[in-house]
Amino acid sequence: MSGAARCLLCMDTHGSWQAPPSSHTALPRMKQESMSTSAMVTGKGDTIIAVARSRRLRSLTHNFAELQEVAERKDAEFKIRLANTEGRRSQASYLIKRRYGWRGYQVSPLAGAPADRITLAAFDGEISIATITIGLDSSSGLSVESLYPDEVKMLRASGASLCEFTKLAVDNMVRSKPVLAAIFHIAYIHAHRIRLSTDLLIEVNPRHVKFYQSMLGFTVCGAEKLDPKVNAPALLLRLELSHAEAEIARLGGRRELADSIRSLYPFFFSQSEERGIEGRLLSLG
Repeated sequence: MSGAARCLLCMDTHGSWQAPPSSHTALPRMKQESMSTSAMVTGKGDTIIAVARSRRLRSLTHNFAELQEVAERKDAEFKIRLANTEGRRSQASYLIKRRYGWRGYQVSPLAGAPADRITLAAFDGEISIATITIGLDSSSGLSVESLYPDEVKMLRASGASLCEFTKLAVDNMVRSKPVLAAIFHIAYIHAHRIRLSTDLLIEVNPRHVKFYQSMLGFTVCGAEKLDPKVNAPALLLRLELSHAEAEIARLGGRRELADSIRSLYPFFFSQSEERGIEGRLLSLG
């Protein structure tokens, strides 16, 4: 795949979020998870946050002992960390290769991070379940310029401070909007609130465009092109980060709205949580 490895989500061919096939049967429905966006900002190692996952289980039994066991179960956690060690980068690279490889895309492993790039990874225990790389505009340019040099040049000329998100992958066994929202929000905090980027660029397959438009507010920024490195179509999308900031202020942390509006922002952190995460990122350098 090209240097701007496409953002790959668990979506169907129409860009809609797709639940696991087994969710149509009775038993797996009991296991569907609702993750609280209440984040605990930790100070241990390179963990940025640990997010509690509260399970809502619908019991099919009246056995008191079993009901009590469910009630007393402690919340599990997924943790988002900097992929700043060889082991973490290796795990993230394996997830990227597995999620992109089945489509026939060729992707390079994550290398040691240069100053203008960082990689985040979400972990369930020690297993990587999601990853994203944030790239800042610099003298070495952006990965999306390989297909869209004119569009990037025009945005720079307009005064935009650009960044890009690449190599986004979520484990197909997770398929969780809260995991995606958490890792995307932290990437936004680094790019916009800390590094002061104003506009985000991503390169996606055209079948995913509707998801990014309706769920996050992206707009199409370039014509569809064939990426010769993967022999697949690509589109350049742009998100004005001032729009994301306004949506986070309006909807962040308001999970109760997730079922009534088509947006990923209710799964984002609240503004108070965002400030804590920003402080944690700054402390990690």
